[in-house]
Amino acid sequence: MSERRTYEEMLEAAYARLPIRGGTGERFEIPRVFISSVGNRTFIQNFKEISDRLNRDPNHVLRFLSRELATAGSWKENYAVFQGRFLAEGIQRLINRYVSDFVVCPVCKRPDTRIEKQARFSFLTCEACGARSPVRTV
Repeated sequence: MSERRTYEEMLEAAYARLPIRGGTGERFEIPRVFISSVGNRTFIQNFKEISDRLNRDPNHVLRFLSRELATAGSWKENYAVFQGRFLAEGIQRLINRYVSDFVVCPVCKRPDTRIEKQARFSFLTCEACGARSPVRTV
């Protein structure tokens, strides 16, 4: 004979199979960009802090910014250097676009994600809802 379970027992079993929610529930804030220009170079003073806050590899963020700015870039310790003069507002818009494309989960809109590479493809895996979405390579 089949075992009959109550609604509460089935509900508890379903909750037990859900992924554990990541994050602290705090509001996610995109860090402000602090830049300075010297000659024909633009320095992002808080580059390491930005990539740490976004929980992304600084090399990935640098490749994205270099590609979008169409210039060479490098990073050392806490700052990044780009060839050319750029405004803080333009770089901030690019950081915001990076967050929407590579950080925020398209399903639950939470920033608790990581980028996983499998073969030639990259996926954005959400630790909050378990969703897995393809992302373009940088």
